[in-house]
Amino acid sequence: MREETVQLAALIGDARSILLFTGAGISTGSGIPDFRGPDGVWQRRQPVYYQDFMSSEAARVEHWDYKLEGWAAFRDARPNQAHDACVALEKAGRIRLLVTQNIDGLHQRAGTSREKLVEIHGTNSEVECQTCGARSDPEGAFREFESTRKPPRCGCGGWLKPATISFGQNLRSEDLRRAEEGARAADLAIALGSSLSVTPASSFPLMAAMSGAQYAIVNRGNTDHDRRPEVTLRIEGDVSELFPAAVGMALSGEV
Repeated sequence: MREETVQLAALIGDARSILLFTGAGISTGSGIPDFRGPDGVWQRRQPVYYQDFMSSEAARVEHWDYKLEGWAAFRDARPNQAHDACVALEKAGRIRLLVTQNIDGLHQRAGTSREKLVEIHGTNSEVECQTCGARSDPEGAFREFESTRKPPRCGCGGWLKPATISFGQNLRSEDLRRAEEGARAADLAIALGSSLSVTPASSFPLMAAMSGAQYAIVNRGNTDHDRRPEVTLRIEGDVSELFPAAVGMALSGEV
């Protein structure tokens, strides 16, 4: 057992109000492709801005086509041990809030409750009407677009869009409020599998640390917070291996 894993387990064991912050690195073990990587979709396609989606039929088609390209991977993905470890901490009464940058829906699929979860960039697990706000299962909308190549509409006539935050679209104020409250009430923040480079999302674990919480980072590769003085513990490596091991130790009382 790595010494850093034991140290993380000790931090978890002492904590009673944990803010978890998760990024793409927690889901790569579930088969979610790295859309920002060298071979990712974002290297081949330009993102569609929200204003263009709302005003242009061609932009709506492009957005749905881009989403369709990754839909099967999101639909078929299953949670891994890191997602399960987050659920175990919640069941043990240790989680104040889980804020995720991920749009894969795997935290909910693993069993994280909606009350403890903020999907700060939205989710691919639902589609949302841009007029009435109604949400629904995305399967039918994707099948409709795949067969007709026409952007699907809601029963009210509004445009349907996967319930993710597009470029140029504001984050939801309620999500921001909940994330800030969770950060300020935490006694431990753990960032898992994130480069911590996307703002304002990455500000929340740092906000917790600046409010007095311990702050641990587990990631493969550099993060924007690595040199911050507020960081208590920095672990380099695979989140899906290191984090579940630390949680298991903490909850079993081994530290």
